Amino acid sequence: MRYVMPASVLRPVLGALGLTQIRYVDAVRRGRASGLVAEVYKQVERDFGVLAPPVALHAPAPEVLAAAWMLLREALVVPGAAPRAAKEAVATAVSLGNACPYCATIHNNALDLLGGGAGPDRPGPEPDVGAAALEGIVAWAMPADGRTRPDRPPFPAAQMPELAGVAVLLHYLNRVVNVFLRDVPLPPGVPEVALPMVLRVLGRAMMSASRRPHEPGRSLDLLPAAPLPADLSWAAGNPAIAEAFGRACAAIDEAGRRSVPEAVRDLVLVNLVGWRGGPRGISRDWVEELVGGLSEKQRPVGRLALLVAFASYQVDPGVLRSCRLAGADDQTLVEICSWAAMAAARWLGGQLPVPH
Repeated sequence: MRYVMPASVLRPVLGALGLTQIRYVDAVRRGRASGLVAEVYKQVERDFGVLAPPVALHAPAPEVLAAAWMLLREALVVPGAAPRAAKEAVATAVSLGNACPYCATIHNNALDLLGGGAGPDRPGPEPDVGAAALEGIVAWAMPADGRTRPDRPPFPAAQMPELAGVAVLLHYLNRVVNVFLRDVPLPPGVPEVALPMVLRVLGRAMMSASRRPHEPGRSLDLLPAAPLPADLSWAAGNPAIAEAFGRACAAIDEAGRRSVPEAVRDLVLVNLVGWRGGPRGISRDWVEELVGGLSEKQRPVGRLALLVAFASYQVDPGVLRSCRLAGADDQTLVEICSWAAMAAARWLGGQLPVPH
Protein backbone atom coordinates (compact mmCIF):
# COMPACT_ATOMS: atom_id res chain seq x y z
CA MET A 1 0.00 0.00 0.00
CA ARG A 2 1.42 3.37 -1.01
CA TYR A 3 1.45 6.03 1.69
CA VAL A 4 0.64 9.56 0.48
CA MET A 5 1.39 12.46 2.82
CA PRO A 6 -1.81 14.43 3.53
CA ALA A 7 -2.07 17.77 1.75
CA SER A 8 -2.45 19.55 5.09
CA VAL A 9 1.07 18.33 6.01
CA LEU A 10 2.61 18.51 2.54
CA ARG A 11 1.69 22.12 1.76
CA PRO A 12 3.52 23.83 4.65
CA VAL A 13 6.58 21.60 4.21
CA LEU A 14 6.86 22.42 0.51
CA GLY A 15 6.17 26.08 1.20
CA ALA A 16 8.90 26.32 3.83
CA LEU A 17 11.42 24.61 1.56
CA GLY A 18 10.39 26.86 -1.32
CA LEU A 19 11.08 30.02 0.66
CA THR A 20 14.70 28.93 1.21
CA GLN A 21 15.23 29.26 -2.57
CA ILE A 22 14.69 33.04 -2.53
CA ARG A 23 17.88 35.09 -2.76
CA TYR A 24 18.92 38.77 -2.51
CA VAL A 25 15.85 39.69 -0.38
CA ASP A 26 14.58 38.27 2.91
CA ALA A 27 11.75 35.80 2.41
CA VAL A 28 8.61 36.46 4.45
CA ARG A 29 7.93 33.25 6.39
CA ARG A 30 4.41 31.91 6.68
CA GLY A 31 4.34 32.40 10.44
CA ARG A 32 5.39 36.04 10.13
CA ALA A 33 3.08 36.95 7.26
CA SER A 34 0.27 39.35 8.10
CA GLY A 35 -2.34 41.46 6.35
CA LEU A 36 -2.27 41.29 2.56
CA VAL A 37 0.76 38.97 2.48
CA ALA A 38 -0.96 36.43 4.74
CA GLU A 39 -4.12 36.49 2.62
CA VAL A 40 -2.17 35.96 -0.60
CA TYR A 41 -0.21 33.08 0.95
CA LYS A 42 -3.48 31.46 2.03
CA GLN A 43 -4.95 31.72 -1.46
CA VAL A 44 -1.80 30.43 -3.16
CA GLU A 45 -1.65 27.32 -0.97
CA ARG A 46 -5.37 26.65 -1.42
CA ASP A 47 -5.59 27.15 -5.19
CA PHE A 48 -2.09 26.37 -6.50
CA GLY A 49 -1.31 23.53 -4.09
CA VAL A 50 1.91 24.97 -2.66
CA LEU A 51 3.34 28.36 -1.70
CA ALA A 52 5.11 28.88 -5.03
CA PRO A 53 8.48 30.68 -4.72
CA PRO A 54 7.92 32.70 -7.95
CA VAL A 55 4.96 34.30 -6.16
CA ALA A 56 6.37 34.40 -2.63
CA LEU A 57 9.52 36.24 -3.70
CA HIS A 58 7.33 39.35 -4.14
CA ALA A 59 6.32 39.42 -0.46
CA PRO A 60 8.56 42.39 0.54
CA ALA A 61 6.19 44.44 -1.69
CA PRO A 62 2.68 43.30 -0.67
CA GLU A 63 0.69 44.97 -3.48
CA VAL A 64 3.06 43.57 -6.11
CA LEU A 65 2.74 40.15 -4.45
CA ALA A 66 -1.03 40.37 -4.79
CA ALA A 67 -0.66 41.41 -8.43
CA ALA A 68 1.57 38.46 -9.31
CA TRP A 69 -0.76 35.97 -7.65
CA MET A 70 -3.88 37.50 -9.18
CA LEU A 71 -2.47 37.08 -12.69
CA LEU A 72 -1.29 33.52 -12.03
CA ARG A 73 -4.62 32.45 -10.58
CA GLU A 74 -7.00 34.03 -13.06
CA ALA A 75 -4.97 33.26 -16.22
CA LEU A 76 -3.44 29.85 -15.44
CA VAL A 77 -5.16 28.17 -12.50
CA VAL A 78 -8.84 28.94 -13.15
CA PRO A 79 -10.34 26.52 -15.73
CA GLY A 80 -11.80 28.16 -18.81
CA ALA A 81 -12.02 27.81 -22.56
CA ALA A 82 -8.35 26.86 -22.99
CA PRO A 83 -7.18 23.42 -21.81
CA ARG A 84 -4.65 23.45 -18.97
CA ALA A 85 -2.21 21.53 -21.20
CA ALA A 86 -2.28 24.37 -23.74
CA LYS A 87 -1.59 26.88 -20.97
CA GLU A 88 1.34 24.82 -19.63
CA ALA A 89 2.73 24.47 -23.17
CA VAL A 90 2.68 28.27 -23.56
CA ALA A 91 4.28 28.70 -20.13
CA THR A 92 7.04 26.22 -20.97
CA ALA A 93 7.77 27.71 -24.40
CA VAL A 94 7.94 31.28 -23.12
CA SER A 95 10.20 30.22 -20.23
CA LEU A 96 12.59 28.43 -22.58
CA GLY A 97 12.67 31.44 -24.89
CA ASN A 98 13.47 33.73 -21.95
CA ALA A 99 16.26 31.44 -20.67
CA CYS A 100 14.45 30.79 -17.39
CA PRO A 101 15.30 27.19 -16.48
CA TYR A 102 13.41 27.35 -13.17
CA CYS A 103 10.03 28.14 -14.74
CA ALA A 104 10.68 25.89 -17.75
CA THR A 105 11.31 22.95 -15.42
CA ILE A 106 8.16 23.52 -13.36
CA HIS A 107 5.80 24.01 -16.29
CA ASN A 108 7.28 21.26 -18.43
CA ASN A 109 6.79 18.91 -15.48
CA ALA A 110 3.14 19.97 -15.26
CA LEU A 111 2.77 19.48 -19.01
CA ASP A 112 4.22 15.97 -18.76
CA LEU A 113 1.72 15.08 -16.04
CA LEU A 114 -1.16 16.45 -18.07
CA GLY A 115 -0.06 14.58 -21.19
CA GLY A 116 0.35 11.20 -19.57
CA GLY A 117 -3.27 10.11 -19.42
CA ALA A 118 -5.52 9.56 -16.41
CA GLY A 119 -4.03 8.80 -13.03
CA PRO A 120 -4.20 9.69 -9.33
CA ASP A 121 -1.79 12.61 -9.73
CA ARG A 122 -3.54 14.13 -12.74
CA PRO A 123 -6.47 16.51 -12.99
CA GLY A 124 -10.00 15.53 -13.86
CA PRO A 125 -11.64 15.63 -17.28
CA GLU A 126 -9.58 17.77 -19.64
CA PRO A 127 -10.11 18.32 -23.36
CA ASP A 128 -7.62 16.28 -25.36
CA VAL A 129 -4.94 18.44 -27.00
CA GLY A 130 -2.95 16.73 -29.71
CA ALA A 131 0.76 17.22 -30.30
CA ALA A 132 0.15 19.11 -33.54
CA ALA A 133 -2.24 21.51 -31.82
CA LEU A 134 0.27 22.16 -29.03
CA GLU A 135 3.02 22.78 -31.57
CA GLY A 136 0.84 25.38 -33.27
CA ILE A 137 0.09 27.10 -29.97
CA VAL A 138 3.79 27.14 -29.04
CA ALA A 139 4.70 28.64 -32.43
CA TRP A 140 2.13 31.37 -31.81
CA ALA A 141 3.36 32.11 -28.28
CA MET A 142 7.14 31.86 -28.70
CA PRO A 143 8.46 30.69 -32.09
CA ALA A 144 11.86 29.03 -31.81
CA ASP A 145 14.75 28.24 -34.17
CA GLY A 146 13.95 31.16 -36.46
CA ARG A 147 10.48 29.87 -37.29
CA THR A 148 7.86 32.31 -38.51
CA ARG A 149 5.07 33.21 -36.12
CA PRO A 150 1.58 32.55 -37.58
CA ASP A 151 -0.40 35.66 -38.48
CA ARG A 152 -3.40 34.53 -36.46
CA PRO A 153 -3.94 32.36 -33.37
CA PRO A 154 -4.28 28.61 -34.11
CA PHE A 155 -7.08 28.25 -31.54
CA PRO A 156 -10.64 29.54 -30.98
CA ALA A 157 -10.99 33.25 -30.17
CA ALA A 158 -12.55 32.37 -26.79
CA GLN A 159 -9.18 31.01 -25.64
CA MET A 160 -7.26 34.21 -26.46
CA PRO A 161 -7.54 35.92 -23.04
CA GLU A 162 -6.27 32.83 -21.22
CA LEU A 163 -3.41 31.89 -23.54
CA ALA A 164 -2.24 35.48 -24.11
CA GLY A 165 -2.62 36.03 -20.38
CA VAL A 166 -0.36 33.07 -19.62
CA ALA A 167 2.21 34.25 -22.18
CA VAL A 168 2.37 37.75 -20.68
CA LEU A 169 2.38 36.33 -17.15
CA LEU A 170 5.39 34.11 -17.93
CA HIS A 171 7.25 36.91 -19.70
CA TYR A 172 6.82 38.74 -16.40
CA LEU A 173 7.57 35.87 -13.99
CA ASN A 174 10.61 34.61 -15.93
CA ARG A 175 12.31 37.95 -15.44
CA VAL A 176 11.79 38.25 -11.68
CA VAL A 177 12.52 34.55 -11.17
CA ASN A 178 15.85 34.85 -13.00
CA VAL A 179 16.81 37.53 -10.49
CA PHE A 180 15.49 36.19 -7.18
CA LEU A 181 15.56 32.38 -7.56
CA ARG A 182 18.15 29.76 -8.48
CA ASP A 183 18.20 27.94 -11.81
CA VAL A 184 16.57 24.81 -10.39
CA PRO A 185 13.59 24.47 -8.01
CA LEU A 186 15.67 23.04 -5.17
CA PRO A 187 16.67 24.46 -1.76
CA PRO A 188 20.31 25.55 -1.42
CA GLY A 189 22.66 22.64 -0.81
CA VAL A 190 20.32 19.98 -2.19
CA PRO A 191 22.03 18.10 -5.06
CA GLU A 192 20.38 18.17 -8.46
CA VAL A 193 20.06 14.38 -8.37
CA ALA A 194 17.09 15.01 -6.05
CA LEU A 195 15.24 17.06 -8.69
CA PRO A 196 13.10 14.23 -10.16
CA MET A 197 11.78 13.33 -6.71
CA VAL A 198 11.05 16.98 -5.87
CA LEU A 199 9.23 17.44 -9.18
CA ARG A 200 7.05 14.39 -8.49
CA VAL A 201 6.03 15.80 -5.12
CA LEU A 202 5.43 19.30 -6.50
CA GLY A 203 3.53 17.93 -9.45
CA ARG A 204 1.27 15.86 -7.21
CA ALA A 205 0.49 18.90 -5.07
CA MET A 206 -0.25 21.10 -8.10
CA MET A 207 -2.38 18.49 -9.89
CA SER A 208 -4.30 17.73 -6.70
CA ALA A 209 -5.11 21.43 -6.31
CA SER A 210 -6.14 21.68 -9.97
CA ARG A 211 -8.91 19.11 -9.42
CA ARG A 212 -10.70 21.39 -6.98
CA PRO A 213 -13.22 23.95 -8.30
CA HIS A 214 -11.78 27.44 -8.84
CA GLU A 215 -14.32 30.19 -9.22
CA PRO A 216 -13.16 32.98 -11.54
CA GLY A 217 -12.42 36.30 -9.87
CA ARG A 218 -11.95 35.16 -6.25
CA SER A 219 -8.57 36.92 -6.08
CA LEU A 220 -9.78 40.26 -7.41
CA ASP A 221 -10.63 41.76 -4.02
CA LEU A 222 -6.93 41.74 -3.14
CA LEU A 223 -6.42 44.98 -5.12
CA PRO A 224 -8.67 47.95 -5.97
CA ALA A 225 -10.46 48.09 -9.31
CA ALA A 226 -8.63 49.69 -12.24
CA PRO A 227 -9.33 49.95 -15.97
CA LEU A 228 -7.77 47.54 -18.44
CA PRO A 229 -4.88 49.28 -20.27
CA ALA A 230 -5.41 49.66 -24.01
CA ASP A 231 -2.35 47.53 -24.85
CA LEU A 232 -3.99 44.57 -23.05
CA SER A 233 -7.24 44.69 -25.03
CA TRP A 234 -6.86 40.99 -25.90
CA ALA A 235 -8.03 40.26 -22.31
CA ALA A 236 -11.41 41.97 -22.75
CA GLY A 237 -13.21 38.76 -23.74
CA ASN A 238 -12.77 37.29 -20.26
CA PRO A 239 -14.07 39.59 -17.48
CA ALA A 240 -12.04 38.02 -14.66
CA ILE A 241 -8.78 38.09 -16.62
CA ALA A 242 -9.44 41.65 -17.79
CA GLU A 243 -10.09 42.75 -14.20
CA ALA A 244 -6.98 40.93 -12.99
CA PHE A 245 -4.70 42.58 -15.53
CA GLY A 246 -6.23 45.99 -14.94
CA ARG A 247 -5.77 45.79 -11.17
CA ALA A 248 -2.36 44.10 -11.28
CA CYS A 249 -0.87 46.50 -13.83
CA ALA A 250 -2.15 49.50 -11.85
CA ALA A 251 -0.45 48.17 -8.70
CA ILE A 252 2.82 47.49 -10.53
CA ASP A 253 2.74 50.89 -12.24
CA GLU A 254 2.32 52.53 -8.84
CA ALA A 255 5.26 50.49 -7.53
CA GLY A 256 7.30 51.77 -10.45
CA ARG A 257 6.45 55.37 -9.63
CA ARG A 258 7.60 54.73 -6.04
CA SER A 259 10.86 52.95 -6.75
CA VAL A 260 11.98 53.64 -10.32
CA PRO A 261 13.05 57.21 -11.19
CA GLU A 262 11.13 58.73 -14.09
CA ALA A 263 14.31 59.01 -16.18
CA VAL A 264 14.91 55.28 -15.79
CA ARG A 265 11.32 54.40 -16.67
CA ASP A 266 11.54 56.55 -19.79
CA LEU A 267 14.84 54.92 -20.76
CA VAL A 268 13.38 51.40 -20.50
CA LEU A 269 10.20 52.28 -22.39
CA VAL A 270 12.02 54.05 -25.22
CA ASN A 271 14.33 51.09 -25.73
CA LEU A 272 11.44 48.62 -25.79
CA VAL A 273 10.06 50.26 -28.94
CA GLY A 274 10.93 48.08 -31.91
CA TRP A 275 12.41 45.28 -29.78
CA ARG A 276 11.38 41.78 -30.90
CA GLY A 277 12.56 39.92 -27.81
CA GLY A 278 16.02 38.84 -28.93
CA PRO A 279 19.29 39.23 -27.00
CA ARG A 280 20.89 42.66 -26.83
CA GLY A 281 24.43 41.32 -26.73
CA ILE A 282 26.67 38.66 -25.18
CA SER A 283 28.31 41.15 -22.83
CA ARG A 284 26.69 43.97 -20.85
CA ASP A 285 28.36 46.76 -22.80
CA TRP A 286 24.97 47.81 -24.20
CA VAL A 287 23.72 48.46 -20.67
CA GLU A 288 26.67 50.63 -19.73
CA GLU A 289 26.20 52.67 -22.87
CA LEU A 290 22.52 53.28 -22.09
CA VAL A 291 22.95 54.18 -18.41
CA GLY A 292 25.71 56.62 -19.31
CA GLY A 293 23.06 59.26 -19.90
CA LEU A 294 21.63 58.91 -16.38
CA SER A 295 22.83 60.72 -13.29
CA GLU A 296 25.36 58.80 -11.21
CA LYS A 297 22.74 58.22 -8.50
CA GLN A 298 20.26 56.74 -10.99
CA ARG A 299 22.66 54.43 -12.80
CA PRO A 300 22.42 51.42 -10.44
CA VAL A 301 18.61 51.38 -10.72
CA GLY A 302 18.80 51.99 -14.46
CA ARG A 303 21.25 49.11 -14.90
CA LEU A 304 19.01 46.71 -12.96
CA ALA A 305 15.81 47.79 -14.72
CA LEU A 306 17.33 47.47 -18.19
CA LEU A 307 18.79 44.06 -17.47
CA VAL A 308 15.53 42.76 -16.03
CA ALA A 309 13.61 43.96 -19.08
CA PHE A 310 16.03 42.81 -21.79
CA ALA A 311 18.36 40.16 -20.32
CA SER A 312 17.31 39.12 -16.83
CA TYR A 313 19.68 36.13 -16.91
CA GLN A 314 22.57 38.64 -16.89
CA VAL A 315 21.67 40.08 -13.48
CA ASP A 316 24.37 39.13 -10.98
CA PRO A 317 25.06 39.93 -7.29
CA GLY A 318 27.08 43.00 -8.23
CA VAL A 319 24.10 44.61 -9.94
CA LEU A 320 21.96 44.13 -6.82
CA ARG A 321 24.80 45.26 -4.54
CA SER A 322 25.10 48.55 -6.42
CA CYS A 323 21.39 49.19 -5.87
CA ARG A 324 21.78 48.43 -2.17
CA LEU A 325 24.64 50.93 -1.93
CA ALA A 326 22.38 53.48 -3.63
CA GLY A 327 19.81 53.02 -0.85
CA ALA A 328 17.47 50.32 -2.16
CA ASP A 329 15.82 48.07 0.45
CA ASP A 330 14.03 44.75 -0.17
CA GLN A 331 10.75 46.39 -1.18
CA THR A 332 12.49 48.75 -3.58
CA LEU A 333 14.44 45.93 -5.25
CA VAL A 334 11.29 43.89 -5.78
CA GLU A 335 9.40 46.90 -7.12
CA ILE A 336 12.19 47.87 -9.56
CA CYS A 337 12.30 44.34 -10.95
CA SER A 338 8.51 44.01 -11.03
CA TRP A 339 8.00 47.25 -12.96
CA ALA A 340 10.74 46.48 -15.51
CA ALA A 341 9.54 42.90 -15.97
CA MET A 342 5.95 43.97 -16.56
CA ALA A 343 7.00 46.72 -18.99
CA ALA A 344 8.80 44.10 -21.11
CA ALA A 345 5.99 41.53 -20.71
CA ARG A 346 3.34 43.98 -21.89
CA TRP A 347 5.43 45.04 -24.87
CA LEU A 348 6.03 41.41 -25.92
CA GLY A 349 2.37 40.56 -25.33
CA GLY A 350 1.46 43.29 -27.77
CA GLN A 351 3.29 41.35 -30.50
CA LEU A 352 1.10 38.26 -30.16
CA PRO A 353 -1.15 37.73 -33.19
CA VAL A 354 -4.81 38.30 -32.27
CA PRO A 355 -7.98 36.93 -33.92
CA HIS A 356 -8.88 38.73 -37.14
